Formats: sequence, C-alpha cells, structure tokens
Amino acid sequence: MNKYIVVDQPQKWNFLIENITVISSQEYLTNPKFSQLKKARIFNLCKDYSYQSKGYYVSLLAEAREHLPIPTVKNIVDLRALKLVRIVSDEFDDVIQQSLKNIKSREFTLSIYFGQNVAQKYKELSSLFYKHFQVPFLRVKFSYNTKWTVQSIRAISESEIPQEHFETVQIFANQYFGKKRYDIPKQVNYDFDLAILVNPNDPAPPSNPKGLKKFLEIAEKMNIYAEIIEPKDLSRLSSFDALFIRQSTEVNNETYAFARKAQQEGIAIVDYPDAILKCCNKVFMAEALNNANIATPKTVIIHKDNKHDVLKQVGLPCVLKAPDSTFSFGVKKAKTEKEYDQLVTEMLKESDLIIAQEFCPSDYDWRIGIIDNQPFFACKYYMAKGHWQIYNWKAKKKNDQDGDADCLPLEEVPKVVLDMAIKSAKLIGKGLFGIDIKVVNDQPMVIEINDNPNIDFGVEDGYYGDKVYTTILSALKSRLE
Repeated sequence: MNKYIVVDQPQKWNFLIENITVISSQEYLTNPKFSQLKKARIFNLCKDYSYQSKGYYVSLLAEAREHLPIPTVKNIVDLRALKLVRIVSDEFDDVIQQSLKNIKSREFTLSIYFGQNVAQKYKELSSLFYKHFQVPFLRVKFSYNTKWTVQSIRAISESEIPQEHFETVQIFANQYFGKKRYDIPKQVNYDFDLAILVNPNDPAPPSNPKGLKKFLEIAEKMNIYAEIIEPKDLSRLSSFDALFIRQSTEVNNETYAFARKAQQEGIAIVDYPDAILKCCNKVFMAEALNNANIATPKTVIIHKDNKHDVLKQVGLPCVLKAPDSTFSFGVKKAKTEKEYDQLVTEMLKESDLIIAQEFCPSDYDWRIGIIDNQPFFACKYYMAKGHWQIYNWKAKKKNDQDGDADCLPLEEVPKVVLDMAIKSAKLIGKGLFGIDIKVVNDQPMVIEINDNPNIDFGVEDGYYGDKVYTTILSALKSRLE
C-alpha cells in the first residue's frame, strides 16, 4: 500500500522517514493522479483541521477516494466537541488521576506525538488519547480543582513542537510510520443508538457519575451506541432510536418534553410521559393506591374547604406533600397544630390540592426496583442521620444528606413486600419504577411510586452488579424489537 504524509509545506518538513512520500495538501487535493490512486494510506499532518480548511478536505477527500486517512473526518469533528472529549476522557479517568497525581501545579499540558509523550510515565495516558482521536500531533490541557479534568484538546502543527523534543519525536515518527497496522477503531454497526438525558445542574441526579459511566460501558458491551445528551439537545433527539432519562423528572421541566417528543416519533423510552405525569403527582398517587386497595399510611387530600378537619384523620405529627415533590423536596413534617396551619396555608398558595399523610416512623424503607412489571433489585434505605427522611437536604455536612443503604437479593425480601411492589407498579404501566414501602407493626404500606428511580453505582447495583444495568438496557432493546 502506498503511504503519503500530507503537510502544508513539504519543504519545512523536518523528519526523515523511509519509504513514505511527503506531499503538500495542495497537491493531494488538486493533482488528478491522487483521485485515481488505489490503495493508499494518507497521514494528514496539516496544521489546521478546522471546518472547510485544507486539512479538513484532505481527510474528507481521502475517504471519498477510499484511501485510509489518519485522522478521519469523524476524528476531526470529535476533536472540536469538548463535551465529547470530556465524556471520552471520563472513560479513562482513573488513568488520568494516576498519571498526574504527583504534579504539584494546578495546570498541566500533555503533548502527544504519534501516540507517545517524551516522558515515559505518560505513555499509557498518551496512548489512550491517541486511540480515541487518531490525531498524530495532539496537545491536551488539564486543570486541577478537586481532581484532574480535561480543559482543552487540540491538534498542533509540526512547527509547535519544541526544539528540545525533536530528537525524541523523530524516533517516535520512525516507529509510527514503520508499522504495518495502525490502531484505528473498527467501524461498528450498533444494534441501536441510545440517548441518555442528563442535566449537569440537577440537584439530585438519579444516577451518579460512576453509574452513568457504567451504563455507557455496559451499552458498548451489548452493541448499543450510547451518548450522554443534555436538555439543550432536544432538536437532536430524532437522530436516536431510544431515550433513557437520567434527569430528575417533572412535568414542567425538559424531561416531559423529551419523553413526549420521543413517544410522538416512535422512539423507545424509559420512562413514558404517562409515567412522569402520574408518578410526579401525589394527588393522583393517593387516589390510585386507594382505589386499588393497596395499603398506605392514612392519607387525605387537602383543599381549602377541608383543611381544618384533616388532623382528626391523620393525627400529629403528620407529613405534608406538595403534589409534585420529588427526592423529599416539597415534603414537610408538621409537629403541632400551629405548624400544620402555617405549612398548609403556604402550600395551598402553590397548589389547589396537597397531601397529608399519617407519620409512620421506621428505621428504613424498602426500595424495590421494577422494570416492565418485573422486580430486579431490592434495597433498604435507612433514614438520614438524625432525620425522619431518607434525604436531609438541610444537613450541614454533605455526607449527612442521605442515609445508608443495603442492597439485598430479591429472595430475602418478604413476599408480601415484593407482591405489593409489583401490584403498585402495574397501576402505572410498563416502565422503570422504584416502589418505596414501609413495614410498620408487620404491616407493609406503600409510601411512594417513583418513576426514574436512582440507579447509582455502589448502591442499587450493590448485590446484582452489572445485571442491573443490563436489565434496563435490555428493556429498551425489547421496546424496539
């Protein structure tokens, strides 16, 4: 196979490479012999890869001519998307932290030449970045706050290589161009494309960063292309086959709009817009559970005409819930009649109906994960330290904001709890749900039916591991099939 190094000015090319021809970008783009050439490998080392530049067109025309370019146009476009760069670098975050742990400054620049760095200790890190972006000369800038993160990544030209690096880079060049095979990722025909909706500013995200990373890893193993998208990416949704919502759901935020658009366009979804509408409204939930004869704490729907009669039924202390409360936001406890009156008056200003529930203290709540009417994980969520709820958002220390959790095999869940969870989920339909159940005096009671429940690495996957992620992704796959 013919090999060509394409640069802007061959006369300024400083490396001696055997058996490879160095040509100008102008010649490659305009000389007819190159458009007719069969079986060529093109090493595009132009100084500028920006859109519609010569460097961009060298790779573009190489692909059109069925030559084998390094980098490809996809590599060039990927390099410009910092968000994608950060997602990719998150995949080898452990290597970044380990490689840079001894650096004393808060900034670091890594220069990568043909997949290597002049310092041997950065060999693995350099190789990983090269394999993902396939750009011969790269410069990656990192900064340190609580950990090392990628700030920018760009292609550099030969002229930007420091003089003191030239001798080593010459060695790298001969090693690189002497290879018979190159580490070019194989083109993969994925079964389907999955968008995972995440809001970086979510105050209580339903999956932690390691959980999201796990979804991406498992998806790759299952031959699913998965990409993290954000609320601003609604216009891109049509380009995916499936949507998995990992942002806190509300009727009035982007999640409902995404779910509704996905449903209208026949895109597979977890979760459906109906599930968001129903689970996000505690008034609906109270009515539905009551009609299905599913035990709950004593529950009353409060409105302006009955607010003075409610305490006769639920007693004190009692729990007051806004209709759309999630993750314990909008959930209050009234200890006295005066406190009850104050809270109810404030909450009825926001909604014509609110919920009052009997206060049923317990050391923990069961959380049963249900996907399409099948249980697939079980946890005990313990109350936050010194608090009556699982979450205590007012805690001074972040570590005290939520309680501990134990993940158990489904076989160890009392059958009555498991059956109640399955029956409750069926009220909503197919989807991903977390059913919260208290057992008080040996009597189970449903506290919440949560759409979009937490799937956090180290918590909900504590017993079944990767199977938790596989089960959800398989459910999306079955929707498409």
